[in-house]
Amino acid sequence: MSAAPESIALPVISHWIGGRRTPNVTERRAPVYNPALGQPHALVDLASSDDVGAAVRAAVRAQPLWARTNPAQRARVLFTFRGLLQQHGDELARLISQEHGKTVDDARGEVARGLEVVEFACGIPQLLKGEYSESVATGIDTCSVRQPLGVVAGITPFNFPVMVPLWMSPVALACGNSFILKPSERDPSASLRLAELLQQAGLPDGVFNVVQGDKVAVDALLEHPDVAGVSFVGSTAVARHIQQLGTASGKRVQALGGAKNHMVILPDADLDDAVQALLGAAYGSAGERCMAISVAVAVGDAGADALVARLRARVVNLRIGPPDDPKTDMGPLVTAAHRERVLGYVELGVREGAELVVDGRKSSVAGQKGFYLGGCLFDRVTPQMRIYQEEIFGPVLIVVRVPDLEAAIRLINAHPYANGTAVFTRSGQAARSFAAAVEVGMVGVNVPIPVPVAYHSFGGWRGSLFGDHHMYGPEGVRFYTRLKCVTSRWPDARQGSADFSMPVSK
Repeated sequence: MSAAPESIALPVISHWIGGRRTPNVTERRAPVYNPALGQPHALVDLASSDDVGAAVRAAVRAQPLWARTNPAQRARVLFTFRGLLQQHGDELARLISQEHGKTVDDARGEVARGLEVVEFACGIPQLLKGEYSESVATGIDTCSVRQPLGVVAGITPFNFPVMVPLWMSPVALACGNSFILKPSERDPSASLRLAELLQQAGLPDGVFNVVQGDKVAVDALLEHPDVAGVSFVGSTAVARHIQQLGTASGKRVQALGGAKNHMVILPDADLDDAVQALLGAAYGSAGERCMAISVAVAVGDAGADALVARLRARVVNLRIGPPDDPKTDMGPLVTAAHRERVLGYVELGVREGAELVVDGRKSSVAGQKGFYLGGCLFDRVTPQMRIYQEEIFGPVLIVVRVPDLEAAIRLINAHPYANGTAVFTRSGQAARSFAAAVEVGMVGVNVPIPVPVAYHSFGGWRGSLFGDHHMYGPEGVRFYTRLKCVTSRWPDARQGSADFSMPVSK
């Protein structure tokens, strides 16, 4: 990892262990960039296995008392945390924007979606209610309860440094676990602010910890015997690695991977509505989100021609600029290296024979040296092209033309990713057929980014999810708890002795 010039004294973003900011045991650090300026504004500590061990020890010490805290009291802490998130929402949004590059308005939306999961977790007394069966046999009753796993970890991506940690930690904490967050080293500041707000809300020290770092920290968490479960959101290659290493170490794992989300536009769709939806879904947050729509599936050539013409007129006029400017539609990409990666895909698409309708490489922001790239639009993309098969994770929308709805469904079902999809139509019958037949985890009907609300659950199929549980909502409660059944009998001398001989009990 390269560091900033020695002549510039940059602040250091450290870990949060046992209720306080804790510096690295080594001097291994990485620069944290402001993408809009194209230069580092801080350094971040990169944890060693010793740093991870210290966080796990703090979590192990704190967890038993937190687990014994009644669910209503745990909910009160989270309710106070909810109020603090609302109070400091703009502050968090500006931290996100400064290190990620998304617009401040987009970052405010991220905080709001994370807040929804906190509100869901405040209902944990109801969510943890078990089941009870009286007199399953003479004088014998059975009940089931859900109990915490213990110490759990969350490994989160750069594109949502507040929302994704809030998809995991509130539910885990509400269920009585202690939590270790390993955020992306590209935008780590928000993680420490979340830790401070949780402490201010009354969460006991050690119940929530943050270790900054890279693969060293990830593997240390996956291999540590005292970490019982791991949640992850990121690329498919890393999700597969985490699932394999985590389960080999005896852990429960939910690992959400990559995506290539399709939006089908039928000939009867409101075209203006579909174009407006595609602009936000494809180019919002510079396309750096797992639920971005990156493939527009146009049904019929006439409809495709009209769609591409309207998209072109809108994409060339996207305002690219500083993320703190209210007039900006799209800010920079997160790092120079990621910008080069996206540029490589644009060049690849041209070589593969796709028609580059809008070339975002020609965009520039006057006086800015940040990691900017304008919106790109490809037409006449075929399923064999790599720009169709692979996740680009940037402001690149591709158009694939198909003859009918059945062909659109076959196209989507054949793709290795199956995170989210959408259909735009005025036909209820077509929408119902699409939702029933498409093999994807999350489906939108005239909704471009079908992220479920917090009291449902988020997750894809195929190469987009490794593990048995989706994230947050009821699935989150199941993931962060273990089911225990208790069968009990209180002898009554008047009934005589019981016979428990197999195979039949009396």
